[in-house]
Amino acid sequence: MKSLSKYFFSFLLITLFMSCSKEQKQLKVELYETSASGNKLTKITEFLPEENKGSIKLIPEETYQTITGFGGSFTESTAYLLNQLSKSNRDKIIQAYFGEEGAKYSLTRTHMNSCDFSLSNYSYAPVEDDKSLEHFSIKEDKDDIIPMIKEAMAVSKDGFKILSSPWTAPPWMKDNKSWVGGKLLPEYYNTWALFFSKYVEAYKAEGIDIWGFTVENEPLGNGNNWESMHYTPEEMTNFVKDYLGPKLEEDGHEVKILGYDQNREHLKHWVDVMFKDEASSKYYDGTAIHWYASTYDYFPEELQYAHNKSPNKHLIQSEACVDAEIPRWKNDTWYWKKEATDWGWDWAPEQDKHYHPKYAPVNRYARDIIGCLNNWVDGWIDWNMVLDKQGGPNWFKNWCVAPVIVDIENDEVYFTPLYYTLMHFSKYIRPEAKIIGLENSDKELMVTAAHNPDGSIAVILFNEGEKTKSFDLFLNNTSKEITINAQAIQTIVIPKS
Repeated sequence: MKSLSKYFFSFLLITLFMSCSKEQKQLKVELYETSASGNKLTKITEFLPEENKGSIKLIPEETYQTITGFGGSFTESTAYLLNQLSKSNRDKIIQAYFGEEGAKYSLTRTHMNSCDFSLSNYSYAPVEDDKSLEHFSIKEDKDDIIPMIKEAMAVSKDGFKILSSPWTAPPWMKDNKSWVGGKLLPEYYNTWALFFSKYVEAYKAEGIDIWGFTVENEPLGNGNNWESMHYTPEEMTNFVKDYLGPKLEEDGHEVKILGYDQNREHLKHWVDVMFKDEASSKYYDGTAIHWYASTYDYFPEELQYAHNKSPNKHLIQSEACVDAEIPRWKNDTWYWKKEATDWGWDWAPEQDKHYHPKYAPVNRYARDIIGCLNNWVDGWIDWNMVLDKQGGPNWFKNWCVAPVIVDIENDEVYFTPLYYTLMHFSKYIRPEAKIIGLENSDKELMVTAAHNPDGSIAVILFNEGEKTKSFDLFLNNTSKEITINAQAIQTIVIPKS
């Protein structure tokens, strides 16, 4: 009897040990989902496993690029609209983008001089032939853009970087004397470089630091529609090498310079010129890109090529939006349907039509950001943070969609599914995070993962299909069975162990 008790006690200990071991191997996670079925960054705690599970294995020791940040843009249109809202709604939007409970944007963009998302054409240097820029002034920004930036700074605990881009030099500096198209006249190269330096100083006087510049928004032009100025890769590189870089250095401005700043299909040629040799590369801190070349293709080959050409420099997505569309007011379903399209559906050349099928806005954002992160992009910036029900204001009537839409007449705010989609990345992948390796057995799921500075790991998935999927998530010797809904984006946070 004593022997039986001994065996029973041993069996109990073994069972208890196995139970504890099993518990130790359970991966602890927090999970948030946005879905066509109605979730909006909703915390998920229960899963209903599906058959034919896949597997995702994280490989934290395999590291890639360091993240600079995620965010959106301070345009005059956005800032003007905020000025038309009640203080409570204005504060709500600022908190939603920059507060601790919100998207915690960490990388932003704004425009130097006017752009299409301005109320009118304007320049900080309006006086003709003012080569020394004695009349330079940023007063146009003091009613809207600058107050919005300051309010964002006040609520942002970690702060954020600002990337500034000119759409054009003032017409008097250009060969066609127009806001649209044309080129910078060589006699004004020094003046235009001085313009950048004065802009940094003027914003610093307002208490705002500029992190970086792109040399020119869309140097290939925009079809002669709104503010633009053209460069070839050689012209831009010569301007940076001989004028802009030396001037910023001479004036003591430690500010980043990003070249190109347009669509990815031409990326290879531009980086070949920009990073041809040490002299051409010296003042470039990286490359900026846009996504308008395709509704669905994120051009991984071009991104890989650009990284390999300059592996120690930034590769930043500086602008993206659903363009040539009027947003749907309080219609979440529309953002998950293939009814929204872009300019290319109607206007792209025949040889490029296949890049522009009808494509759901959420799909476009989720696919592009994950695709970028898996191909060396270290920062991703959306375009306007806020637009009205028309998709403006825009002086050219180039209507677009923003993550937050407002009705200023009735003082109403609508957070679209795009807001929550972006928040999956900006809130949970923080600056200085490292993208890490992974193995994914289900090719219908898009997945990326990042190891944050605080030790946590964020895994972001996108299930574009119309079927719920289950998978086992593995990290070292731990695992967790997880389910993702159909048409859903999901962030899994693994706390520091």
